[in-house]
Amino acid sequence: MALAALALAGCGAAEEGDGGDAPQPEPAPSATALEVTVWPEGEGAGPEESWTLECDPPGGTHPAPDAGCSLLAGDEDLLEPLPEDVMCTQQFGGPAQAWLRGTFQGRSVDLRYGRANGCEIARWDRLAPLLETASG
Repeated sequence: MALAALALAGCGAAEEGDGGDAPQPEPAPSATALEVTVWPEGEGAGPEESWTLECDPPGGTHPAPDAGCSLLAGDEDLLEPLPEDVMCTQQFGGPAQAWLRGTFQGRSVDLRYGRANGCEIARWDRLAPLLETASG
C-alpha cells in the first residue's frame, strides 16, 4: 500500500510546459549583425567603404570589432533614430554620410547618418569608432 501511495504522489509533479512552477530557461541574447557603409566625401561623391560587424562574439570584417561591440554594449540608445521634433544647431560638419542596417540585439536597424547639423554631428561623433575606423 505504501508503494502505491508513493507512486501516486509522483504523478502530481508538474510537467514542462503545463504551467507548473518549474523555472524556465532564459532566452539566449539576440545577435547583433550590422552592415556599415560609409561615404567619407558624401554618397555618390567619392569612394565607399563597407564592412560588417557581428557581436557575441565580436567579429565580421570591421577593422575593430571589439571596439565597435563595446561601444554598442555601453549605450543601447546609439542606434535610435533622432526624434522628428528635435531642434538642432544649424552648422555643417562635413559631407560624410553612413548607413547602418541589420540587427542590433534582435531589433531591425536601418539608419542613415550624416554631419549636416549639430544633432547629426553629435550622433556621428558618438558612433565614430563604428563609422570612422576605416576612413580615419
